[in-house]
Amino acid sequence: VQLQASGGGLVQAGGSLRLSCDASRGIFSVIGWFRQAPGKEREFVAGMDWRGSKKLYDESVKGRFTISRDNRDNTIYLRMNSLKSEDTAVYYCSGRRRGSLTTSDREYDDWGQGTLVTVSS
Repeated sequence: VQLQASGGGLVQAGGSLRLSCDASRGIFSVIGWFRQAPGKEREFVAGMDWRGSKKLYDESVKGRFTISRDNRDNTIYLRMNSLKSEDTAVYYCSGRRRGSLTTSDREYDDWGQGTLVTVSS
C-alpha cells in the first residue's frame, strides 16, 4: 500500500506548514508521522489511532504540531506551527495495519515517500 505525503517546503522560523498524507488506499489501525534529519535516525513525531480517540506527540513538538484525519477522504494532516530550525527534516507518513498506537517505526507496515521540510533561521 502506498501512502502519499505532500506539503513540505521552505519556511522561515516561526512559520507554519501543513503536511498531507493520502491514506485512502489502505486500512490502518494507526497512522503516524516520522521525520529524519540529515545524519540522524528516523524519529517519531506524532501518531493517532484511526478514530482519532488517542494521539501521541513527541515532546519536542507537543503544543506546536497537530495530527488529524479528514474522514471524508482519509487524508491525514500534520499541522506544524511555530517551526524551528531543528524541525528541518524529511517527513514520512506511515500506517500500521493492526495493533495499537506506538512510537516505534518498526511496528509500522506502510510508508510514504517523504516530503522535505526546511526551516530557515
